[in-house]
Amino acid sequence: MAEVTLDLRGAPKAAAYAQLKQHVEAVLEGIDDDITAMSTMSCLLHHGFGHLWTGFYRVVQPGKLLRVGPYQGTLGCLEITFGKGVCGVSAATRETVVVPDVHAFPGHITCDGRSQSEIVVPVFGKNRELIAVLDIDSEHKATFDEVDRQALEELMTWFSRPRA
Repeated sequence: MAEVTLDLRGAPKAAAYAQLKQHVEAVLEGIDDDITAMSTMSCLLHHGFGHLWTGFYRVVQPGKLLRVGPYQGTLGCLEITFGKGVCGVSAATRETVVVPDVHAFPGHITCDGRSQSEIVVPVFGKNRELIAVLDIDSEHKATFDEVDRQALEELMTWFSRPRA
């Protein structure tokens, strides 16, 4: 199973995410390591949907600072302050932020000039502490919607569930 990278680009979003979730669960079965899970999810999301940039920014100073973690794509910003840019706003509010047009988002941080839309999802640990945010960028405007928000929030519950 680990050798398979799904191509979900032609499937309806809800069905694609359902297939992805099953695949992630199978690949990560028996794993209890957040960094391994972040690396695996970044890879599967990135290649499965053909995103521009897919990865995690880890909380290194609670309430203050995010630092780039496992990702796929071009060089990302190395550090982001809570409240700054889409990732920092998501971290500060502990809520998912969907941005149809990054150029219209006040304070957007441009790591890759090709980015046109973005979704950032908070990632909570076993004690509901914020451990990271998942950041996905697209080269197309309005890529992300409510289906993406719900599916990605559900996928990120992996980090807060009890594991063997």
